Amino acid sequence: MSRQAKQSGNSRSGRSRAENQLKQILLFLRNFIKNPAMVGWLVPSSRFLVGDIVKQVDWDRAKVIVEYGAGTGTFTKAILQRMRPDARLIALEINPEFYRFLTSSLKDPRLHLSQESAADIDSVLADLGCSAADCVVSGIPFKSLPHGLRDLIVRKTHAVLRPQGKFLIYQVSTAVVPYLESVFGHVSHDFQLLNLIPARLFYCARA
Repeated sequence: MSRQAKQSGNSRSGRSRAENQLKQILLFLRNFIKNPAMVGWLVPSSRFLVGDIVKQVDWDRAKVIVEYGAGTGTFTKAILQRMRPDARLIALEINPEFYRFLTSSLKDPRLHLSQESAADIDSVLADLGCSAADCVVSGIPFKSLPHGLRDLIVRKTHAVLRPQGKFLIYQVSTAVVPYLESVFGHVSHDFQLLNLIPARLFYCARA
């Protein structure tokens, strides 16, 4: 292939990536405007926030990974890029527009998409024949959830994690912290300023 042809191919690929990224941002923004409490974030997470979360995972050992609130797939794609070939990612997304976007744009056989709620994670895993999860990543906006649902999600997440399995959460508020502390005990805190909305990060593990 000539240098000119390669440059042309690279240019088309770059335009395609930029167009896809813009499409994701507009989809996210539209859904945030329609239902900010449900979406929780104005635009997809920055690469800095994604990097903070994914470095907490032991990719050599993690075989079952769960994502709550997959959105337009920013974390989903980063997780798939790092996963073992024999690992599984179960991504939950109840927003129908996001779910359709993910279904059409992500074709990895290791990915299972579900429109179930995080409150049903135990039955989702059971239906897929998974006895436990190694890691759960969550960006769902706990601040907008009723007290009982916050508590239920945290308790069910704890129950489905294997011993030493991790629950990794990114939020705009600290609303989830009391629930994490009551169930998991110790919670590590971090903060990422390089996000359109600065994010609070909370890490905990099943003892």
